[in-house]
Amino acid sequence: MSGQPQQENFMRDRIIDTVCGAIRELNGDLGYDHLNSPTLETELYGGDSGLDSLSLVMLVSAVEAAVADNFGREVVLASEKAMSMRHSPYRSVGSFVEFIEAELAQ
Repeated sequence: MSGQPQQENFMRDRIIDTVCGAIRELNGDLGYDHLNSPTLETELYGGDSGLDSLSLVMLVSAVEAAVADNFGREVVLASEKAMSMRHSPYRSVGSFVEFIEAELAQ
């Protein structure tokens, strides 16, 4: 049996922890109630309770720094590719995690 699925789950869990940790830390300054305990379903941008554009930029920057610290790799999460995707990677924590997974896999 291959360890690949276990390794992928471990990587995904690390990404989730990294993103949620960055959200909680940044939210200390931002004060969004729905970001106090983020889950994969937590809305980030584009809905009624989503972040404003400046807060989103701050979050993306904080997550880029956290990913670099935790994975030893710099990734650009505010790219033309991300902005032009049919389904925004910023709409929820889950979609953001999936986008980061794909970027780290490259």
